[in-house]
Amino acid sequence: MFHTLYARLSLALGGLLLLVGILFAVFIVSATRHHLQEVNQRFNRELAQNLVADRNLVQQGRLDEAALKETFHHYMVINPSIEIYLLDTAGMILAYSAEPGKVKRRSVSLGPIRRFLAGDGSFPLLGEDPRSHDRRKAFSVTPVPSAETLDGYLYVILRGEEFDNLDTLIQQSYFLRLSGWAVTISLGLGLLLGLVLFRLLTRRIERLGRTMDVFRESNFTTLVHCPLGKKPPADDEIDRLGRTFEAMARRITDQIQALTEKDSLRRELVAQVSHDLRTPLASLHGYLETLRMKEGSLQSAQRVEYLDVALRHSTRLRRLVEDLFELATLEARDLRPSIEPVSLGDLVQDVVQKYRLAAQCKGVRLELEGAWDLPFVRADIGLIERVLENLIDNAIAHTPASGDISISTRVQGRTVTLQVSDTGSGIPSEDLPRIFDRFFQATGNSRDGQHAGLGLAIAKRIIELHGSSIRVFSRVGVGTAFSFSLPSERE
Repeated sequence: MFHTLYARLSLALGGLLLLVGILFAVFIVSATRHHLQEVNQRFNRELAQNLVADRNLVQQGRLDEAALKETFHHYMVINPSIEIYLLDTAGMILAYSAEPGKVKRRSVSLGPIRRFLAGDGSFPLLGEDPRSHDRRKAFSVTPVPSAETLDGYLYVILRGEEFDNLDTLIQQSYFLRLSGWAVTISLGLGLLLGLVLFRLLTRRIERLGRTMDVFRESNFTTLVHCPLGKKPPADDEIDRLGRTFEAMARRITDQIQALTEKDSLRRELVAQVSHDLRTPLASLHGYLETLRMKEGSLQSAQRVEYLDVALRHSTRLRRLVEDLFELATLEARDLRPSIEPVSLGDLVQDVVQKYRLAAQCKGVRLELEGAWDLPFVRADIGLIERVLENLIDNAIAHTPASGDISISTRVQGRTVTLQVSDTGSGIPSEDLPRIFDRFFQATGNSRDGQHAGLGLAIAKRIIELHGSSIRVFSRVGVGTAFSFSLPSERE
């Protein structure tokens, strides 16, 4: 029930309003009592002095005890709201108007009495109540018979026991009911308004919570927009939280999708590597096993033929493993190319010389075009050499006899573009987006036993490490061209 923020805020508000109401009621009762005591004492300040004068308690300079007893009886009957005490100069109680047995003190403190007679106006000035050991009440006092000939004090408690009982009854019957209804209505209105305001403030958080629940229930794969409200965003903490959640959810879904794709590629890679390794391994094992089993019956020419075939499959396996290791190294996050000034013209000519013999053996012309007085480029010479080898090797493999392969360069501003073109069979348009994938070979291109389909993936990754990209242009029956650009050292 109290698991939501709205419920907890509502409970907290209810408790706070109840506490405020109780404190308010206590304050009102205390303040009212204090005010009544002050008004009563100010209004009856001269009461004790008037009693002495009106009842003729002093005759010929002495206190008339008979008149005093009559006054006690009179006021007990017609005005029970006051109690009259006769004190000596030490504060001892000599006589009183209260019922016998009710008075618990034998004396009262003279400190408040002296401050009262000295004119201390800080009312209410409370004195000790003879009927209680700890209660204090408003009073009026006068010296008797006079201040000049002091024999004692006429000490008047302004709110006697009967008045206390009446006061309690009034509070219980009217004031408390009025205060209770006022506090209850105030608490109810405050709680109602508070609940409405909390509802307005927390509904956006509730929507955000529901959006999070939907996102969690979708296994963090379905991105759900978080509608925080129809009005323009207030750009407060809730809006920022909603935007942060959407960004986080989008990042999570993208990462899950990327991980899913990577896992699919990993499975495909494992399957493809297993296939490419299994075929040459089976052939290699078969020929070696034949040589071992027919060691004495094979002629020399057959033995050489079997060894040549086994050697070709061994070479293919070695190249596949090397390419896989190289691609894994290039895709490592901590790999950084060693950038330095490189003479691209000299590098291209060196690589072309390595492949001239292979091109001639296949009847393919391998030529350099254009001027080669090129500016230095910033690159990793070993990695760029690997790119050139892969592109030229790929062109020779897919260019028929009497075909042409050309390597050309072009300087454009502060970049140098190198292009490797061939007049091979070309690549179908539907295969172009995938030619840089691992182990992919275009339609109609069968494996020649030497190429595993990793050369272009390696070349693409190397160029990406140099901050550039490799481009391909191809037409079926016309040929294919690969190109990439590198920054030059020319100012």
